Amino acid sequence: MPRPDKRPNILLVMFDQMAALSLPVYGHPIVRAPHMTRLAARGTLFANAYCASPLCSPARFAMLTGRLPSRIGAYDNAVELPAGVPTLLHHLRNAGYRTCLSGKMDFTGADQLHGYEERLTTDLSPSDFGWVPDWEHPETVQPWFHTLHSVAEAGPCDHSLSLRYDEEACLQAVHWLHAAADRPDGRPFMLTLSIMHPHDPYQALRPFWDLYQDSEIDMPDLPRRSAKDRNPVERRMHALYDRDEVPISPAQVRRARRAYYAMLSYCDDVLGRLMRALEVGGISDDTMVIVTSDHGDMLGERGLWYKMTFYERAVRVPLLLAGPGIRPRQRIKEAVSHLDLLPTLAALIGARLEHRELAGRDLSPVVKGEAAARVDIRGEYLAEGYDAPVVMVRRGSHKFVHSVTDGSELYDLARDPVELRNLALEPAYAGMVADLLRAAEQHWDFGRLRSDVIASQRQRRMIHAALTTGRIAPWDYAPKTDAADSYYRNYDPTRPDPDRALRRPRR
Repeated sequence: MPRPDKRPNILLVMFDQMAALSLPVYGHPIVRAPHMTRLAARGTLFANAYCASPLCSPARFAMLTGRLPSRIGAYDNAVELPAGVPTLLHHLRNAGYRTCLSGKMDFTGADQLHGYEERLTTDLSPSDFGWVPDWEHPETVQPWFHTLHSVAEAGPCDHSLSLRYDEEACLQAVHWLHAAADRPDGRPFMLTLSIMHPHDPYQALRPFWDLYQDSEIDMPDLPRRSAKDRNPVERRMHALYDRDEVPISPAQVRRARRAYYAMLSYCDDVLGRLMRALEVGGISDDTMVIVTSDHGDMLGERGLWYKMTFYERAVRVPLLLAGPGIRPRQRIKEAVSHLDLLPTLAALIGARLEHRELAGRDLSPVVKGEAAARVDIRGEYLAEGYDAPVVMVRRGSHKFVHSVTDGSELYDLARDPVELRNLALEPAYAGMVADLLRAAEQHWDFGRLRSDVIASQRQRRMIHAALTTGRIAPWDYAPKTDAADSYYRNYDPTRPDPDRALRRPRR
């Protein structure tokens, strides 16, 4: 059915904990991801894209709102995205788009849509305040903290909770795409598929595990350092999820990395299924595809795992756009941010932005072929493992990280891509450190921000205790399904044949 609105559909594919530096489109020599490689040839790849926070919920909420997490109170993984804060989805709906989410977005609280018109699945993570950090007692080990069991138990699997969830989310998204071309309202759509892989635990479906051999798996560039040689960040992560409680051998590190690579290949297979659905539905040429992740994974570098730091493996994310209006075979080297996605998509589809508090910039001229300007890229971390705000400023090839308690780090990523030489410790760079610190202090009030975070933590812990006493009314999203509208039924004799409506190719 011809669609009167010629603006492109949008398919946002979001993975969880996918490090850009582990993907072949970013130069990794081992990982196999052919669908993503083909998609990159059709579009624009951002070589240095950063999340706004190396943690799931804050990163996602910042991307959806175009604002730093601290500006919307999105401090950690147990915080609400305020229902009164406009998201990309609100703007798209106001512009006439149909919006749908399949999979996870880590929404907490009563609003489980935040501008999405439809949700096809529930979330994988809880939607309550149970995972609130405690900066007043940072030494306390919470039961929900990461451990290294995910590394120790890494290997192939035939089934898992994450796999069950991701298969459901992908299947629902594929079904939704098959029906998209024939919807009578003629609106363009914005469908988000967001899956758990390649987030730990490092358990890979066996066919993808078998794509790799132990002998070809590369080991970390920087090995785990002894207690006396660790810097403040490494000490904090050791106290957060390591503590020498689960000894990890080199063989287990290799198996965890092999499982992660296999999980990346599984993610690529999911992407391929979506691309095939677009082709079968005849809407591939009309759909803009965006691929990204909420944050990366340290994957054993420095002896660190998961995220929660500003090292490149944790904070660099894939960002790829392809489709109508996007220049093909383009690679942008200038640093960009997830915060740029909202204004960029709004410009590409002609949506009017109703508020002016966005931290990101419009990159629509860049994806059409213009040069990208160099600007400061900012990030922040306000969750477990610390007791004060940690902020990042990337300026040109230099990355500056600062907290009041741990001091400063400065790395020249052009000369030191593995971030081994902290220039903030060298007198020759004192002037640059002072300039960057001054810029950070102008942007963040560290004392006030710490007080705000602690006040929020106290309040949410109290609320969680109250809401888990007596009768519990969960906030978790319950998908709405209507079996009477899905298959053969006799309620309406004028209803078209449901099989013919979905059959491809048409006969």
